[in-house]
Amino acid sequence: MKSVQYFSKEYLERCASMKPEQIIQFLEDFRAICLKEKPQKSRLISIKVPGDLLQAFKVKAKLNGTPYQTQIKRLMGDWLK
Repeated sequence: MKSVQYFSKEYLERCASMKPEQIIQFLEDFRAICLKEKPQKSRLISIKVPGDLLQAFKVKAKLNGTPYQTQIKRLMGDWLK
């Protein structure tokens, strides 16, 4: 049996008045809390990138001592903040 969560009228009114930036911040904070408890597995994706851009990115990542895929994930995370 699944549990049901009920929200008070005041809570729903407060949520309705939130700005998009506040909603995004709430979701990011919630995600960060959840990830500390149970990190999600990485997912394999496919993306087309111009060859010269990818090669330059790999070289720069190597010069910085960072695997290029790790650097891509960092950039994605930074962009979401």
